[in-house]
Amino acid sequence: MEVLKEKVEEEEAAEREEAAVRAERGEKMTRPVEVRREEAPMTQEMLRDLEKKLSDIDLAIPEKPSTFTKDTIDISNLPVSYQSNTLKEEHLLQVADNFSRQYNHLCPDRVPLFLHPLNECEVPKFVSTTIRPTLMPYPELYNWDTCAQFVSDFLSMVPLPDPLKPPPYLYSSTTVLKYQKGNCFDYSTLLCSMLLGAGYDAYCVNGYASQDMCQMDLTRDVCPLTLKHQEVVQEKEKVPPKKYTIKPPRDLTSRFEQEQETKKQEETKAEEQRRLREEEEHLLDVEKAKTDPLHGLRVHSWVLVLSGKREVPESFFIDSLTARSYSNQDDHFLGIESLWNHKNYWVNMQDCWNCCKDLVFDLGDPVRWEYLLLGAEKSHLSLTEEEEDALNDDYDVENLGKEDEDKSFDMPSSWVEQIEISPEAFETRCPNGKKVIQYKRAKLEKWAPYLNSNGLVCCLTTYEDLECTETLEIKEWFQNREDMLELKHINKRTGLNIDYFKPGHPQALRMHSYKSMQPEMDRVMEFYDRARVDGLVKREETPKTMTEYYRGRADFLSYRHVNFGDRVKKLALNSAESNPRPMVKITERFDRNPEKPADEDVAERVFLILDERIQLRYHCRDDHITASKREFLRRTEVDSKGNKIVMTPDMCISFEVEPMEHTKKLLYQYEAMMKLRNEEKLSRHQAWESELEVLEILKLREEEEEEHKLTISIYDTKRNEKSKEYREAMERVMHEEHLRQMEAQLDYLAPFLAQLPPNEKMTRWQAMRVKDECLSDFKQRLIDKANLIQARFEKETQELQKKQQWYQENQVTLTAEDEDLYLSYCSQAMFRIRILEQRLNRHKELAPLKYLALEEKLYKDPRLVEFMKVFV
Repeated sequence: MEVLKEKVEEEEAAEREEAAVRAERGEKMTRPVEVRREEAPMTQEMLRDLEKKLSDIDLAIPEKPSTFTKDTIDISNLPVSYQSNTLKEEHLLQVADNFSRQYNHLCPDRVPLFLHPLNECEVPKFVSTTIRPTLMPYPELYNWDTCAQFVSDFLSMVPLPDPLKPPPYLYSSTTVLKYQKGNCFDYSTLLCSMLLGAGYDAYCVNGYASQDMCQMDLTRDVCPLTLKHQEVVQEKEKVPPKKYTIKPPRDLTSRFEQEQETKKQEETKAEEQRRLREEEEHLLDVEKAKTDPLHGLRVHSWVLVLSGKREVPESFFIDSLTARSYSNQDDHFLGIESLWNHKNYWVNMQDCWNCCKDLVFDLGDPVRWEYLLLGAEKSHLSLTEEEEDALNDDYDVENLGKEDEDKSFDMPSSWVEQIEISPEAFETRCPNGKKVIQYKRAKLEKWAPYLNSNGLVCCLTTYEDLECTETLEIKEWFQNREDMLELKHINKRTGLNIDYFKPGHPQALRMHSYKSMQPEMDRVMEFYDRARVDGLVKREETPKTMTEYYRGRADFLSYRHVNFGDRVKKLALNSAESNPRPMVKITERFDRNPEKPADEDVAERVFLILDERIQLRYHCRDDHITASKREFLRRTEVDSKGNKIVMTPDMCISFEVEPMEHTKKLLYQYEAMMKLRNEEKLSRHQAWESELEVLEILKLREEEEEEHKLTISIYDTKRNEKSKEYREAMERVMHEEHLRQMEAQLDYLAPFLAQLPPNEKMTRWQAMRVKDECLSDFKQRLIDKANLIQARFEKETQELQKKQQWYQENQVTLTAEDEDLYLSYCSQAMFRIRILEQRLNRHKELAPLKYLALEEKLYKDPRLVEFMKVFV
């Protein structure tokens, strides 16, 4: 009894040790617990009670989700390389199995290697041969970021069957692209194939990652589109102050008030930051409460890009599921088991206690990375010059007079077909044309071009709260819009809308910022000044003002500001076009004209319309600190009695910087005032035209938003209706021409006309003879065809009768197999006989019709028609 107890205690201790080991590896205890016989036996009542309670438990088995499995793949049309292995591939599998056995013997505490999973045809394939380096024909897929983004958008993620183990299947990239589904290993294989084809030093990685990365959960990450790029502000060079520079006026504002205002703003900002920090801490606390029990055990695959090729400065990771790049020091990556490319396979022999932060990616170091194939190309060991020289000397001494035996084994070529992406698939990108990604306080939606009628291809919605219930901003990206609309930014908090346009808009519009599409409201319009004749760059409008900025004008105008007064109410006409706002003041500024002296080059002029005054300010000389000014009192040309008003000196008030150099006479002032009056009329007219242009742009934008037409390239034959109709018409014409050529080749008279003497005109008697011979020959051909069918019919009938007679004679001695052969022969013979009978009956019906059709065709033949008219 004591021996039995000791055995039981030993078994319990072994079970506890095994449970501890499995808990460390994240495995569930599958060994059943044995009931010791020495315990008190259960009574019948306890058993019945237990059975009753167990019977009350009802499990609702969920439906199996539709996953990407081998059962959903059509393998009937796959090539031979998918369904079998070559001798070299079989040799490679043996090498891999031998390597795996040695690895498991030397490292029994590590998980098995991911070497040769099954493909879609259930054929074991080495992982390196599944990679097919391919350079895509699209320039957008030449860089790593665009390649990763395409793979992430094009495929739909399927989770691993077991999150703690690599998948048992690894499909080819062609199959993954066809079905647009795959797990993280399929993603990495496709991305690595594209990066290797583009010239990068890329590798597929089998390792461990965080739960968010394995499940493609981006709800804790900030959307990259919401990050604002920091603009580098170039500091202007400070001009050294001049000796006689005027000192600026003293600042009479209260410093105490400024300090109080700054303190108040800082407190508001600190309160907002404190609130956001509390929300973040609360979220972190919630996340910590939901710790992952499988942390560090979840298997994941990503891509490693080493530095060197394609001018990559330092190595980095690419998560193929999200297309985001990470440093190899990132905390999301918890460990690496192995990595491979299309030439070799490496096993990580370094400790990953500190995640991947301490790993050295020197694949030529056999201490850190154990390679599978000896002769395959790999990175060289990073050594100093002294160590490299010493290593070369030792190698020369040891191998003096010897020749190493070549034990290398080259990696077989990839069994995967050439990776191809059709233009339609490249344009569609997302599965079914749509994809939704949820970020932290943001949601990103993507569509294929032409899927939405308004040309919408991307929409980013940002929220104020973490639950994503209160919308803050909406950004919409468009493509192929006829109005060249590229981006629409909507701020839900302020109600401000900003539209961005590409070059090509009918009004050369570049940006339109507004809160309402009603006229005479706050708005800002920016234009492509090179596409406009007037060089307008920007127009700002409020209910009472309108400001315009110009660039590159011949008259050097750079700024115009118009102040409006209250509109006079009219009963009949209420529209803005018929009842414009009255202009009160027009201010214009001009750039420096180097062809004029500074004293004669106007820098700013102000038309005070209600006061009937015109103020001028000229440019300042380089060696002066003040500028000349002039003000005109504009009066009517005639008084109340109709007499002309004479120009007087008090009508022009001027300030000259150098009064002794230039003395402006009264005639000059009069001519300048008359010129300014004309320019005032022109400025008022241009301001009125600007108002009309604003109304025209608003009306055009409303029509564009209602219609939102899309442009279609002339090379897009599927969507371009005109091109499609033209192509169909050309194909129809070519088909008709082909039919005419075929009819022309069937010349029934050619053999008979060849018997006539050449270069001689045909006589009536010859024509009749040719016609009769042609009809006679055609008639004989019809009879011969009927006789041939009849002969075949009789032959089949005779053979069937002979076979039946043979059966009657030997029926007794025939075996079951002979009877089956006889019945099969009879069935086939009867089938042939019926077919011949049908062909003969059909020929008898059509032969007279064919004869009459040929006779009619000969009567209408242009070579015989003139002779046939006589007999008709």
